[in-house]
Amino acid sequence: MLRLRRDGLAKAAGSTALTLTHAGETLTVSLRRLRSARRFTLRVRFAARDAVLTMPARASLREAREFTERHAAWIAARLNRLPDTIPFRDGAVVPLRGVDHSIAHRPSARGTVWTETRFALDTALCDGFDLCVAGREEHVHRRIVDFLKREARHDLEAAVERHTRALGLPARSVGLRDTVSRWGSCSASGSLNFSWRLIMAPAFVLDYLAAHEVAHLEYLDHSDRFWALTRRLCAETDRAEGWLSTHGAHLHKFGVTE
Repeated sequence: MLRLRRDGLAKAAGSTALTLTHAGETLTVSLRRLRSARRFTLRVRFAARDAVLTMPARASLREAREFTERHAAWIAARLNRLPDTIPFRDGAVVPLRGVDHSIAHRPSARGTVWTETRFALDTALCDGFDLCVAGREEHVHRRIVDFLKREARHDLEAAVERHTRALGLPARSVGLRDTVSRWGSCSASGSLNFSWRLIMAPAFVLDYLAAHEVAHLEYLDHSDRFWALTRRLCAETDRAEGWLSTHGAHLHKFGVTE
């Protein structure tokens, strides 16, 4: 039995959303009006773990509600198929520069966070990598996040400096964010911002995002001239775009707290 809560409308993060229940489960669907939209389209966002209904600008909320009701089972099924999140805690496997590391809590150790290479006792060959965390258990998540942000800032600042030197245009600043809609941005004033989660991607992906945003210092658009400059700065542009398209959303499943 499908029913709407109250009038079926809710306000989520400043935008209109439909709230409904299906098979005892509450579903919230964000509404996105587009002048260019000619029909209703539904999609599930991996990173935000929600559903979005894109609708024509002149469509009514009643039509949106009816469309959402008809597809409630589809929405619920897709949301339930999303991969489980992976908190930062002892035993979890987290990528660092594209290489899997197992979080190893070392409560009695000195320091904060560091990496170690594991070796097989019988062959003395590399058997994997650990991301070691000292201190109390309740501090593990924060310390891992702080470590990843420090590493991300180090790598991104180095990549930005290298690409701006090649371009001859300085960046005003380099900041870190945790956005779900974009991996990087460049303001009209020349401030660059990046998702700190790029440190979990392979190094060539982070380098590409740095080159992408630095190229925006010259062309604040996505014109052919912009892409030509991006490819000149980073030869792995197409490979990195492909990696982000296939794997990028999965970076948002790490470090999610309930």
